Amino acid sequence: MLGWLVGAAAAFYLLFLLITLILRQIPEPIGPRADLFVQGARMTLQLTLVSGLIGLAVGIVAGIMRTSPLWLVRAPAGLYIWLVRGTPLLVQIFFVYNALPPLLQALGLRVELNEFWSAVIALALNVGAYNAEVVRAGILAIPRGQTEAARSLGLSGGQTMQTVVLPQALRIVVPPLVNNIVALLKDSSLASAISLLELTLAGTRVTAETFQPVPVLTTIAAVYLSLTTVMTFFTDQLERRVKIATR
Repeated sequence: MLGWLVGAAAAFYLLFLLITLILRQIPEPIGPRADLFVQGARMTLQLTLVSGLIGLAVGIVAGIMRTSPLWLVRAPAGLYIWLVRGTPLLVQIFFVYNALPPLLQALGLRVELNEFWSAVIALALNVGAYNAEVVRAGILAIPRGQTEAARSLGLSGGQTMQTVVLPQALRIVVPPLVNNIVALLKDSSLASAISLLELTLAGTRVTAETFQPVPVLTTIAAVYLSLTTVMTFFTDQLERRVKIATR
C-alpha cells in the first residue's frame, strides 16, 4: 500500500511537471499563463484528495448507521443522505460558504470558513452521502451467517462490524468508491462559483482577459483529462491489489 501511495504521488508530481512544460510551449493565450493553469490544477487535485478522504470517513459512518436496527440511529443518516442526494451540489457549496457561518454564529460558534474549506466541506458531505449508500450495500452483501457466527463466538455487535463485516464490505465496494473519487475530481470545478482558484476558475479568468474561449476551454478539458487518466490508472491498480488480497 505504501508503494502504491508513493507511486501515485510521484506520478502526479511528474504529471504537473509535464503539463507545465507543454503549456509553456503553447502560444497565446495559454503559454504566458501556463503557471496559472498549473496552479488551478494543483488546487483541483488538493480539493479532490482532502474532500475524498473526509467523504470516505463520512460515508463509512453513515453507511453503518443506515444498517443499524435502531430507528434513532438510522433516521439521522437517512435524513442526511436524502437531503444531500436530493439537492444540487452547487446549492450545497453556496449554502456552506454563505449560510453555514451565520448559522453557526447563531449557535454561539464563531467559525470562519474560507473558500477552500467551504468547498471541502460541501464536496465531502456530497460524496459522503453517495459513499454511504455504497457502504450500506456492501454491508448488506455480507452473508448474515458470518454475523451470527461472530456473535456466537462472543463478539459484540460493534466488534463484529469492525473485525468481520466492515473489512469484507469495504473490499467489495472498492470499485464504486474509487469511481466516486474520480467523479469528485470533476465535480470540484463547481468550487469556482465561490471564487476558489481551481482549474475552471483559472481558465475563466484567462478567457475574460483574452476573449479566446476555444483554446482556453480546450486546455482546461485536456488538463482534466490528464488528471482523471492518471487517477483512474492508480485506482484500477488499487482495485487489482484488493482483489488479489481477497483470494
